[in-house]
Amino acid sequence: MFKRFATLFAIPFAISLAMVTGASAQEAQMNLQRVKLSAGMYQIDAQVALTSQQQEIGLMNRKEMPQAEGMLFVFDQPRTQCFWMKNTLLPLTAAFVADDGRIVNLADMQPQTLDSHCSDEPVRFVLEMNQGWFAKKNIHKGAKLAGAPFKTQRP
Repeated sequence: MFKRFATLFAIPFAISLAMVTGASAQEAQMNLQRVKLSAGMYQIDAQVALTSQQQEIGLMNRKEMPQAEGMLFVFDQPRTQCFWMKNTLLPLTAAFVADDGRIVNLADMQPQTLDSHCSDEPVRFVLEMNQGWFAKKNIHKGAKLAGAPFKTQRP
């Protein structure tokens, strides 16, 4: 009887352990396509997360990120975008960005939390940078980002 109970307990435990080990052993994605963006006079080298898998992993498991780098999440349709920081080790600021490059809102996000941070209006772009990067550069809500992903508005 004990042997049968031990076997029944051991199988789910082994499966759970494999899932936890696999999740924590996941490597940071470092080789995504990149795009050059600008915020006023400041240049940003952004990795581009286009697929749902790339977006799901995002900046998880990264131990460091150079100050002028970030990750641009590109979605098919504008909608309210919400982000959290599960398995993300770096404190980040998310800029929720409209199609024309206008920053709709900024959200500081703490590492390894499930707190949800959402856009104030539907957007297709979210740019994650090291926390404090936007504040140090005096870039706020309403500022414009420039680069190939953003449509140019003509008067």
